[in-house]
Amino acid sequence: MNLFAAARAVLAERDIENKLEGAARLYEDWQAGRLRLEDFGAPSDLCGLPPRPELADPRSMPRRQLSSPENHAALIHALTHIEFNAIHLALDAVQRFPELPPEFYGDWLQVAAEEAYHFRLLREHLRTLGRDYGDFPAHAGLWELARKTAHDPLARMALAPRLMEARGLDVTPDIQRKLTGYGDRAGAAILDIILRDEIGHVAAGDRWFRWLCRQRGLEALSAFQELVSAPGMPRPRPPFNEAARKAAGFSAEELAALAAMPP
Repeated sequence: MNLFAAARAVLAERDIENKLEGAARLYEDWQAGRLRLEDFGAPSDLCGLPPRPELADPRSMPRRQLSSPENHAALIHALTHIEFNAIHLALDAVQRFPELPPEFYGDWLQVAAEEAYHFRLLREHLRTLGRDYGDFPAHAGLWELARKTAHDPLARMALAPRLMEARGLDVTPDIQRKLTGYGDRAGAAILDIILRDEIGHVAAGDRWFRWLCRQRGLEALSAFQELVSAPGMPRPRPPFNEAARKAAGFSAEELAALAAMPP
């Protein structure tokens, strides 16, 4: 089976359950040696989405306080949506960038499978709250980032895992504290699993970002700072989850330099 065609098929799938099963099966097939790295073909810009949730501009999304059952469910829905989009980002990295080492594709197939697992955990939890995925508006900010970095794997590795997903490492402990304070220990426990896995996802992005920098003769910190300084890009914002970021590949020197960047 051709890896790239198979990844494009799962990426284009609109049915949620088929997409989740497809992401898990792709990684199983990779581990079993059933996927071929030949006939790359043309990358696809098609990302299959279910009819719901309704997608809105990220700037229009309300900031909700964890002060009611409705806002509690909305927070879990927002986290669920992040994991759904993360499946797409991982699969897009597989199907978009040719002529990279086999380990690159294996890493992002593993990430896609783990993001699908995270989505299942959060969706099941959301259902215990009497709601389901699609019941609240969401935004396509992560997929917009995929479009902005479609031209270059180095930019993708810098801005998806090392910027956006690393931000998730920073904010997750605070979300867990809020959930625990609200009485949602089950939700906080799910985020323990997700945080553990996301350290590995950021580490994969860090590893391939640095590999690509070496291939191009670039100094990694300078290259990263240049990319995140582009117009419209959010800056890394302290306080950082230093333990998680260091486990994912960031050095103390790099964290200090990022903290000193102007807003």
